[in-house]
Amino acid sequence: MVKFKTDRLQTIFNAFAGKRIAVIGDLMLDRYFWGTVSRLSPEAPVPIVEVEEESVRLGGAANVANNIASLGGTPLLVGVVGNDSGAEFMRSLVKEKKFPATGLVVDATRPTTMKTRVIAHNQHVVRVDQETKNDISQEIEHTILHVLKNDIDSIDGIILEDYNKGVMTNNLIKEVVRLAAAHKKVVTVDPKFNNFFEYHGVTVFKPNRKEMEEAIGRKLHDFDEMKLVAFELLKKIQAKNILLTLGDKGMMLVEESGDSAYVETKARTVADVSGAGDTVIATLTMALVAGASVREAAMLANYAGGIVCGEVGIVPIDKNNLFDTIIEEMNGSVQ
Repeated sequence: MVKFKTDRLQTIFNAFAGKRIAVIGDLMLDRYFWGTVSRLSPEAPVPIVEVEEESVRLGGAANVANNIASLGGTPLLVGVVGNDSGAEFMRSLVKEKKFPATGLVVDATRPTTMKTRVIAHNQHVVRVDQETKNDISQEIEHTILHVLKNDIDSIDGIILEDYNKGVMTNNLIKEVVRLAAAHKKVVTVDPKFNNFFEYHGVTVFKPNRKEMEEAIGRKLHDFDEMKLVAFELLKKIQAKNILLTLGDKGMMLVEESGDSAYVETKARTVADVSGAGDTVIATLTMALVAGASVREAAMLANYAGGIVCGEVGIVPIDKNNLFDTIIEEMNGSVQ
């Protein structure tokens, strides 16, 4: 798709510093129990995991924010937490990461979303989810919009991160996109099924293949069919670009101009795909607000997603590792 020269790559990476991105969507916590299995339970045919370590990390939209920070930007994290111990965990992690916490809106009617993963010998054994998927109230919507309006002049871009947990309502989507357009801000979207066709006029709409197939109600069998459907979607929602992620098949970019491009995956090894989409949307957005073209931004995002797939558990992309990996992979193409 793009062949970077070292000086161009360095210019984009240098411009990451200080970029401020609002990340609006479903906030989550990812709790991990790490251990080993040596026997089955006598109570049921299930493994007994002897826990050796426990950790709690930022997940969902909060993981996107974590990736923004690891790339040198400043995230404004906007979403909903409950009035519970999960919210205390969230605030503690946000404080530890030195993110602004003004966008953490309390909704006492729902729990803070937490996904608990049990991992033994670097393999997922089970995941337990604590969540509510009901739409947020109009009052909570208004509070979220108030946070964004207060900061709209100081941000460079907006990421809408939808996991179908109830924060991204139709009305909130329309109001955020309208506000962004009025202030000429980049808007990128990581969609899910419920509101798939509601994101009109955004800069980049980034579904994965599964999400696209669920939205249109049929399987996509080859690249030509995927391209055709992506262009139809682009026209339907009047987006400037569609970036369709294809897992181990890479990514396909279709543009408002009618052009398209394909890039193979850059994943060397795949240990865990959890959080890869978060890394992709964060890197894509940071690159766009740093002055990269959409093709350059998609290429950087593709590399970043490939790198985090090689890690077990949800971890943010490392800026220096990303730069070095691109230089190494490009070989003679980067000068």
